[in-house]
Amino acid sequence: MSTFDRYLGCWASSLNCLEFNSVKLIFLYGLPGVGKLTVARELAKLTGFRIFHNHLAVDLVESVFEFGSLPFVELREKIWLDVFSRAVVANLNGLIFTFAPDHTVRDGFIEGTREVVESSGGEVLFVEMKCSTEELERRIEHPSRQRFGKLSSAARFRELKEAGAFVDPGTPAERLVVDTTELSASDAASVIVSGLV
Repeated sequence: MSTFDRYLGCWASSLNCLEFNSVKLIFLYGLPGVGKLTVARELAKLTGFRIFHNHLAVDLVESVFEFGSLPFVELREKIWLDVFSRAVVANLNGLIFTFAPDHTVRDGFIEGTREVVESSGGEVLFVEMKCSTEELERRIEHPSRQRFGKLSSAARFRELKEAGAFVDPGTPAERLVVDTTELSASDAASVIVSGLV
C-alpha cells in the first residue's frame, strides 16, 4: 500500500492509524492566545500523539524560581529537553509541544531540541500559529485561560508586546504556518496533519 493510500485510509478513519517509524515532535508555537493548546488537543485526537503543554513546565518551575531568573530559565529548558529525550528513548510515535516564544528562552534551545530528536532519527515539525490581533485579544480574555495561569489580559498582552517580550528564539524558516483567525481547532489540526504525511 502506498503512503498516499495509507494517508487516505487514515483520513477516512479520523487519522488514528497514522504510522511513523520514529518519533515526530510537532512543535506548535505562537503568541499567547493563538490557540496552541486547543489545536494540540484536536491534533492529539487525530494522531494519537501525547501533548506536552508548555505551561506545565513553566508553572512547575515558577512555583520555586522567579520567572526569567537564571535558575528558572535553566531548569525550564532542562525539563523541556529531558521530556523530548525521554519521548525518543521511549519510542513514542509522537509528541505535541506547545510553545510561546519569549525573551527568556535561550538562543540554543531550538538547536538543542532538534539535536535531541533528530539524533535518533526523529523529526521536528515546526508549526507557527497566527491569528489577527483582534481575534488574539478576544481569545486572551477568555475565562478558560485563567485555569492555567495564562496571560488573560489584552492590555497586559499589549504592554508585553511593546516591551519586546515575545522574541522568537530562532525557529527555522522551514515551517508550516497556520492562520487560525477563521479556522476551527479541528480544521487547523487537519491542516497540520496533512503536513506530517
